[in-house]
Amino acid sequence: MNDDLKYEVLKANLILDELGLVIFTWGNVSAVDRRTGQVVIKPSGVPYDSMHVDDLVVVDMDGKTIAGSYKPSSDLATHLEIYKHFEACSAVVHTHSRMATAWAQAGIDLPAYGTTHADYFYGAIPCTRPLTTGEIKGAYEYETGKVIAETFTDRNLDPMAMPAVLVCNHGPFTWGKSPTDAVNNTIVLEEIAAMAYSSRLINPQLTPMPAELLDKHYLRKHGANAYYGQR
Repeated sequence: MNDDLKYEVLKANLILDELGLVIFTWGNVSAVDRRTGQVVIKPSGVPYDSMHVDDLVVVDMDGKTIAGSYKPSSDLATHLEIYKHFEACSAVVHTHSRMATAWAQAGIDLPAYGTTHADYFYGAIPCTRPLTTGEIKGAYEYETGKVIAETFTDRNLDPMAMPAVLVCNHGPFTWGKSPTDAVNNTIVLEEIAAMAYSSRLINPQLTPMPAELLDKHYLRKHGANAYYGQR
């Protein structure tokens, strides 16, 4: 496992704590080294303020521990399913941040109401179906990953154009091309979830933004002819 990647994962986990996107030990960040097939992830139940790089756990794609003295995050199986199904994804973040989790608990998609949303996510952020009783009583974390993959397959969504999901009754997962990228998506998701909530309070009849405006803002930043920023 590349030590630089481990330090990136540690930094990403600590940023979540610094920004108040996690409470206690809720949440986790992982990253995969696609060359070796190894995954580094936050240890289960270890407080952020005492966590060091050597506390991180390295596992293979089957979840077998390669390095680390702690148990990996209890959400490991979900992270692994995301990596297996979304091959362009290199890092995963899970939190129980307040506003994004509120939408997940409500069990509904987070609509694209404005350009802040469209700059990062190409459409409504999907909410999964609820897990069945059998899925909950079985390999729960694995089934959570499976229902995320199912949602993207059923809706024909590109996971890199929509690097976030709301797991019904649970909370958000985001991902990206690096730990920093995945954390940035988490930060934006929490902000737009709060914006959407406030917008619907102000205007209960609010409808999603026009498709032309969604296209304009997403594609000028991420499209083939993108011109946003210093390219």
